[in-house]
Amino acid sequence: MTSDPAGASSITDEIRAQLRTPTFRRLTVAWWGTNVADSILVLILAVWVLDLTGSPAAGGATFAALGVPALAAPFLGQLADRVSRRRMLVVVYLLGAAVLLPLFAVHDAGQVWLVYLVTLAYAAAAYATGAAQSGLLRDMFTDDAIGHANSRLSVIDQVCRIVMPVVGAAIYAVIGPFPLVGIAIAGFVLAMVIMTRLTVTETPPATERAPMATELVAGFAHLWRARPLRELTTAITVAVAVTGLFNGYVFVILDGFGLPPEMLGPVSVVQGVFGLRVVAVGLAVMGSGVALLAGTWLPLAFVGMALIGLGVTAAVVAYITERQVATPARLQGRTATAAMLVLNFPQVPFTLVGAALVTVLDRGIAVLGTAAVCLVAGLAALLIRPPAATPDVPASDPDMLAAGEPG
Repeated sequence: MTSDPAGASSITDEIRAQLRTPTFRRLTVAWWGTNVADSILVLILAVWVLDLTGSPAAGGATFAALGVPALAAPFLGQLADRVSRRRMLVVVYLLGAAVLLPLFAVHDAGQVWLVYLVTLAYAAAAYATGAAQSGLLRDMFTDDAIGHANSRLSVIDQVCRIVMPVVGAAIYAVIGPFPLVGIAIAGFVLAMVIMTRLTVTETPPATERAPMATELVAGFAHLWRARPLRELTTAITVAVAVTGLFNGYVFVILDGFGLPPEMLGPVSVVQGVFGLRVVAVGLAVMGSGVALLAGTWLPLAFVGMALIGLGVTAAVVAYITERQVATPARLQGRTATAAMLVLNFPQVPFTLVGAALVTVLDRGIAVLGTAAVCLVAGLAALLIRPPAATPDVPASDPDMLAAGEPG
């Protein structure tokens, strides 16, 4: 059965019933907590480093630090497939709150290394939660309903992108970063408490064992062998990787429009507003939005951010839903982390390159180059064939778990 990633088809009574369960309502509350924390941290850490050092390159490098923990993703996915995913989320949310505490000790440029260290730890926690959440959602919903659930959760993502950057920028400008760190910690604690009260029938953790190397690559093998995941992953990876160059230039882009670094949050609000309204737009729209940031006219930049919001939301929601539906329950953690590694880590070297080139390469060239690659990836994605239903893989066959389904 093919899923409806966009949630565009009519919602049946059965799907409504799945979306109205107390379990899903509690999950959405936890989702609110973690997204409030994420929306604050992703923006404030880079701005904070820039303010402490005065270096756009140092601020841009913070985005690279968010991608480095992707190297640990296969191990985190393996863990998610071997334990209770609900309990794993409880522990990870607690650790997520704890790793933010050292930020209260940061007061000058000499302690920027601590911000980078916390960024690495926080990003690792994000990969762990992504691995566990994927399997938990797959256990909660049927193929027809999971796209609708992902779409509703993406609404929370986008609302946080709308509200928190404005609130965060105001608090940061008036009081400083420490209240924001406290809010992020509170978000993780709220999510942890909610998850302790969540009741869900989980797929029993896999008990069969294969060689460690075989199990660690099982998610990657599934992404390669299961069609159309191979093509979808390739297209999105290329587009996301090249946006790392864009990340490296983010503060230079703001300066080109005459905006201070603190405006990174409020400007991103436009991306959230328009991302809220669609779940079925592609990478080509994102590329078009990036291209509009090459100029210096501020209204055009807002239009560009709106288009980026449309494209990113559509591509990510559709891809995550397709991946969940096309993946056996006991391989969800490893496939989720494999996808996160493939999509996110290639962005790291591009971000570092962008941060290094800010003084020698015109921002317009960098932005237009990024847009061109995104547009090509979007056009390639249009040629991908619709997926066929994917049968589940017997848990007793570790070789099949490693290889995935044939293409």
